[in-house]
Amino acid sequence: MSPDERREQLIALGARMLGDRAIEDISVSEIAEKAGISRGLLFHYFPTKQDFQLAIVRHANAELLERVTPDRSLGVFEMLRDSIERYVEYVSENRTSYLALLRGPTSVSPDLAPLADQTRDAIIGIILTEASIPVDDAGRPRLTLAMRGWIAFVEETTLTWLHTEPVPRDDLIDLLVESLIAIAFSVDPALAAALRG
Repeated sequence: MSPDERREQLIALGARMLGDRAIEDISVSEIAEKAGISRGLLFHYFPTKQDFQLAIVRHANAELLERVTPDRSLGVFEMLRDSIERYVEYVSENRTSYLALLRGPTSVSPDLAPLADQTRDAIIGIILTEASIPVDDAGRPRLTLAMRGWIAFVEETTLTWLHTEPVPRDDLIDLLVESLIAIAFSVDPALAAALRG
């Protein structure tokens, strides 16, 4: 394998393990064994375990963003619902790592926590791009704050749902969609109207 292919292989192995365990529980020795290399060689590609963890989390975040990328063949409302449905599907498949990334030691790591914030900002960007409404500079901070609040609501609600599943999945998705529209209405009725389609 080329160095880039080997590096990608190691990240992919780590990302697969992330599906059922927290990032801090991923063993470098186990990854090296699965890749058929020595532990020392893994550190040739990643100077520290922290660097390896960062690469895995970046990969997972990119995978999440790819999963929720809007299907532009749909109307805006259907696109929003479809993206949220795929988000719930992704976190259901990766519940252990999702919980660990949002609530475990990783969530307060000065190196890893900013990656989650970048993903949140990217999701806000996707929503505002697809809604395609003008946002003036004066209104942007308030709108961004409201959208970050909605994402916090989505994360907390989804975590609770994963733990107890008190309502059917479709009801969860409806709640997440309608909460965004309600928040959008309180900040910018034009945005709510655009999201409604």
